Amino acid sequence: MDLMFTIPRVICGLLLTAMFGADKFGMPWTASTQNLNLFEVAAWFPQDVAEYGGIFAIAPVFFAWMGAFSEAVGGLLLLLGLQTRIASFLIMCTMLVAIFMQKWNQGVWGMLPAMGFLWVTVYHLFLGSGRFGLDHLISKKIKS
Repeated sequence: MDLMFTIPRVICGLLLTAMFGADKFGMPWTASTQNLNLFEVAAWFPQDVAEYGGIFAIAPVFFAWMGAFSEAVGGLLLLLGLQTRIASFLIMCTMLVAIFMQKWNQGVWGMLPAMGFLWVTVYHLFLGSGRFGLDHLISKKIKS
């Protein structure tokens, strides 16, 4: 049964870190065509975030960096099942912003990827990584 809960975590983590996050944030596996240095946010992303208005317009670079970081690094942590609850919280916040500030006017089909990531991370926020994550292995080592 634990394997059935692990598969969505691994797939979502892989997609977030390899595709969604790497397009916005410089990681070792980011395509060279993106022209991003390590931990550098794509130039277009803070401008996109600033258009949300409100608090996002006050500090667009910070929120762009946090969103890109949560997708790229948080996705990697989710994939590995390491610090799963923290990663899930960051990804959950990012997906809520994406749904309500960016995708809302695109209808359900436009929101579907962000909604999928949101539900997987809400689940793992409460229940952790399960038996097939590094969190479980680390806590097992500490207890013995």
